[in-house]
Amino acid sequence: MQRAPRGNRLHIALLGRRNVGKSSVLNALTRQDVAIVSDIAGTTTDPVEKPMELLPLGPVLFIDTAGIDDTGELGEMRVQRTRRVMDRTDVAMIVASEGEWGEFEEELWQTFHEGNTPVIVVFNKLDLARPSAELRQKLTGQGARVIETEARRGEGILDLREALIDAAPKDFLNPPTIVGDLVPPGEMAVLVVPIDMEAPKGRLILPQVQTIRDLLDSDAYCMVVKERELRDALARLNRPPALVVTDSQAFLKVGADTPPSVPLTSFSILFARHKGDLAEFVRGAMAIDRLQSGDKVLICEACTHHPIGDDIGRVKIPRWLRQYVGGDLEFQHYQGHDFPENLADYKLIVHCGACVQNRREMLNRILRCRRAQVPVTNYGMCIAYSLGIFERALGPFPGALEVFREIRRHANPPLRGTGR
Repeated sequence: MQRAPRGNRLHIALLGRRNVGKSSVLNALTRQDVAIVSDIAGTTTDPVEKPMELLPLGPVLFIDTAGIDDTGELGEMRVQRTRRVMDRTDVAMIVASEGEWGEFEEELWQTFHEGNTPVIVVFNKLDLARPSAELRQKLTGQGARVIETEARRGEGILDLREALIDAAPKDFLNPPTIVGDLVPPGEMAVLVVPIDMEAPKGRLILPQVQTIRDLLDSDAYCMVVKERELRDALARLNRPPALVVTDSQAFLKVGADTPPSVPLTSFSILFARHKGDLAEFVRGAMAIDRLQSGDKVLICEACTHHPIGDDIGRVKIPRWLRQYVGGDLEFQHYQGHDFPENLADYKLIVHCGACVQNRREMLNRILRCRRAQVPVTNYGMCIAYSLGIFERALGPFPGALEVFREIRRHANPPLRGTGR
């Protein structure tokens, strides 16, 4: 049985100080010895991930973390890894022990509360001490669900599972569609899938698979072709498709072969909307016009594949941006969950479609870019803009198209106009 991708799972993080029993709580929840349990503080050194099915929610990802109060040089590195987990947390479990609540717990609470992340406070080791009535009242008054457990004996774990189900965000239970709202039931989308050096042998990449499944769930259907066969495939249809979706790297070829009357976009732009903020990415793509020779550009890729050949993030996008700017640019690359603390040095951030990340992590990254006043866009938007097909690629999204046109109308000095 194929597992649900990590990016589609509800991310539930266990956070707190050392030796409060986070790993014991995780083992009790999963009914497995997922994490090493010891009375020695600091046993968990790196985040421990456990994917599982938590009915009736479905696929979830539990993440056990190192103590937020860890010390020393190695301890600080562990804390930084824990903080990176916080950026992708959909539901936070703040684990405390023996009824104690101090500055570390309060800092965690404030961070998640400000980010509108649901919080469950777990007071573990209730056999030693319980939280005071005043503390319980304070936390519940602030919107936290408070559960008391003795994890090693399994006490309170059923209440904790129920609290997790209640805390799940509504958009997880009713996730936004990828493409189903653009292709009516009974209509067809044509998906253009190049097969090149970077295409995985014997299979399609995740965004393509998820788009196909989303169309089927929406009672629509699709035809899958390579870019060389698109023109012939369209000619054989007895009516035009509702949408053509292409790999962004083939935008120019597919745009030339797709009639202007047929809406066109890319997988990456679909995921810009599905995992991020489409309007924000439009603004970020238009910042390409402000790039100058010597500027520093950050390129982020969620997956950690080994780059080969004409890699899109390390070769193609840098080449297209340099051609557009007419000068050299300095590129820096980050992969996986790594993301720089200081963003101020960058003039633009270009992110992949984030198909393997959850939406929470992508939205947190966008928020950090906004706070640093650094424009951010994604691969598909960047490619479409630099190749001059941006306006057409936004055609299926009227709101995003209006953002583009509004910025272009009021731009001073005028933009170079390659969106057309």
